[in-house]
Amino acid sequence: MSNTKLGLLVFWPTFWTGFPIKMVVALLLLAAHMHPWEGTGLFLLLLVSIPVDIWALGLCARTVFIDRLKVDPKPGFGLHLWIRWVAFSAVALPIIMILVSTVAETAQSVVSSIVESFKENIMVIPVAEQISLELVMWGSVASIVLILCILGWLYGLGWLAQPFVKNGKPVVGSAVEQANFWDSLRIPSDQPLLLTALTGTGVVLVFLFWVLMPTTTPHPHEEYVYTFETKTAVKIEPQKVMNEAEQVLANAELVVSKLQEEKSEGSESSKEAGDLSQKAEQENKAGKQPSIKDGEKP
Repeated sequence: MSNTKLGLLVFWPTFWTGFPIKMVVALLLLAAHMHPWEGTGLFLLLLVSIPVDIWALGLCARTVFIDRLKVDPKPGFGLHLWIRWVAFSAVALPIIMILVSTVAETAQSVVSSIVESFKENIMVIPVAEQISLELVMWGSVASIVLILCILGWLYGLGWLAQPFVKNGKPVVGSAVEQANFWDSLRIPSDQPLLLTALTGTGVVLVFLFWVLMPTTTPHPHEEYVYTFETKTAVKIEPQKVMNEAEQVLANAELVVSKLQEEKSEGSESSKEAGDLSQKAEQENKAGKQPSIKDGEKP
């Protein structure tokens, strides 16, 4: 079996075997108000992930060795394989990230210059089509480089696993004997004990989750505005209603009387102003009449 294929066959089930357990730990950290991707939460998640990854790698690698390669590795090889994979990944993954980011930036600049020269010399490209064209051009180059780097990383993982395959004990016997051997590894000898342990672990995790939660009973937020409010029955007091009505009528009478007074004062003032203007007009007319000399007839 090739190194790339062996690395993929071991890594892929290992990842999905330990992923659910890590997700449970991440949910517990979130319930305890600790982000699992930074600070103390990240440290605790990595600390818990180490034994989980060692167990998952040993289980999945032994499964692949027995099922596909027909060899039974030595007990405890999962820890040694995990140490090799971690040391190799600590060097290879940062190099892959730097290489892919450098290629992507270079491809973006080259594609941008090509598109700009094409627009200046040949034809104008609309903005939407230009964005799609540039994304396809530099994205294809970056994707190819990323795939090649991942294949190289898987090749390294498989190459590190090959010595354990060579040192493993061949699984001998007929197909029935090999199937019985494989079933004896998959099926635990004490199934009730395993079921009790899994059930107890699940119950403990559930209680721990609810203990770490800030509140166990769902309730609206303090700033929530209630849309539907219950209307309380209003008690009517007849005497109070009559007093309020009398007060409103009294205020209305005062307003009406005030308006009538203002209206009468306004009419009197307008009448006085009219008399004064008429009197002034009569005086003006009398002053303009010519004087009658003696001996003249009027």
